[in-house]
Amino acid sequence: MKSTDVTFPGGRTSGRSPLVGAVPVGDLHGLVVAETPFHPLDHAWPDQPADRGVIGGLPVVDCVTGAQSTTGEVFLGDAIPVRRGSEGWQWLVVHVTETPLPVGEEVDLEVDAAFRAALSAGHTSCHLAALALNAALAQCWRKEAPLDRLGHPDFDQAAITSSRISPHGSVDVYRLGKSLRKKGFAADALDWAEVAGRVNERLEAWVAADAPVRLDVPGLGLTARRTWHCSLPEGEASIPCGGTHVGRTGELGRVEVEFRLEEAALTMRTVSMC
Repeated sequence: MKSTDVTFPGGRTSGRSPLVGAVPVGDLHGLVVAETPFHPLDHAWPDQPADRGVIGGLPVVDCVTGAQSTTGEVFLGDAIPVRRGSEGWQWLVVHVTETPLPVGEEVDLEVDAAFRAALSAGHTSCHLAALALNAALAQCWRKEAPLDRLGHPDFDQAAITSSRISPHGSVDVYRLGKSLRKKGFAADALDWAEVAGRVNERLEAWVAADAPVRLDVPGLGLTARRTWHCSLPEGEASIPCGGTHVGRTGELGRVEVEFRLEEAALTMRTVSMC
């Protein structure tokens, strides 16, 4: 099988393509097409959930990333033993169904557009919240740190341990332990309610600006290095990203964050009220 071409970065939610392969997924069936609008769960950074929808008239119960080795063996999800895009491997979108379909026939693919839109809102809100958090914490750094594209120390990239996108929201977890303090971040005296207020104020301004959002898509391959861009009032922001997004910040309606601090971990919950 050749690597799957994907059309979801361009916003597609439907398509038609030949079924080029099938792999077992436990007692279920993993269907691979030449080109798909489905966004699968990423095996390395599983932040955005898989799309829902239908393939060849069958419900897609899951959609995962697969990788085929040079010997033809296919690995799925966290069982993939190589890095994303490793040379010589074929990277596949595997649509999991309860019933098989004949390899070789053309099938229609239809993504649940409402669920996709909700995840896209959550993902864009997540990126905006990360940038707003970086700005709100900029004065907490006592040493030079790598900067985000808006010129603020990139707390998000320095401290994040996990990110999970949900419909119209996200949950991001950051470490606040000794390693971050050694990098120069001092958070002991922070009032996190006050920080949330500053983040939310900035998010309100960015939503009101109705800033355009776009993805830089260098190719159709699943592992192409795509980049999220947003033309904010402060400048052009960009973040490497393999997910889906809204077209303008005004579509988000209202975005707010709240924080929970537990021992050496900070959890940021972001909600888009569109």
